[in-house]
Amino acid sequence: MLDFRGSATKRPWSDPEMPARVLSVSPSEPREDRIREAVTVLGRGGVVALPTETFYGLAADALDEHAVTRVQELKGKPPGSPALLLIADRSQVDQIAATLPERFDTLTERFWPGPLTLVVPAGDRLPAVVSGGRGTVGCRVPGLALPRRVAAGLGRPITGVSANLHGEAPCRTASDVARAFPSGVALILDGGPTAGGAPSTILDLVASPPRLLREG
Repeated sequence: MLDFRGSATKRPWSDPEMPARVLSVSPSEPREDRIREAVTVLGRGGVVALPTETFYGLAADALDEHAVTRVQELKGKPPGSPALLLIADRSQVDQIAATLPERFDTLTERFWPGPLTLVVPAGDRLPAVVSGGRGTVGCRVPGLALPRRVAAGLGRPITGVSANLHGEAPCRTASDVARAFPSGVALILDGGPTAGGAPSTILDLVASPPRLLREG
């Protein structure tokens, strides 16, 4: 596993005002060198755009406050907006969550990997910008191999917010991403057009009873 947790100082991999580098990638069977490129950028505080099952997303190290803030600023999201996270597998939940709700394991065993985002209590390590100050965090294990492999290589969860300016349609191609973000994104992994369709379902497990926040 590629791991940059030992890095004392994080700097953007490229000039944030420069256009992104674009590398082709297989979303279902990504080459190791493509994963390594993405992990290097993320480990140094940069932003990577990559395909998910539905649209392109903006990935940053979820435990790097400055990187997550950069993603939110790029999208133009209002203050207090939470950022949904993508994780490699069930084990990464412990890095971002506190005590897990009773139904959590039952739901993850049935629906992960897949398009179900579960909202759980945020842990002490999670930057407040991720939860929008709400004390909760939404996370999922994506069905597509590429974001799982990137999170695994980084050794930490990544942001999974859609790659679009706030209020505009999500990007379905690498070209769409490049047009929407002429600067600020260090690397675009071009996996071809994404499927589009409905975003992930979001289920709030902190509420009692659990509350459906978004139907996907």
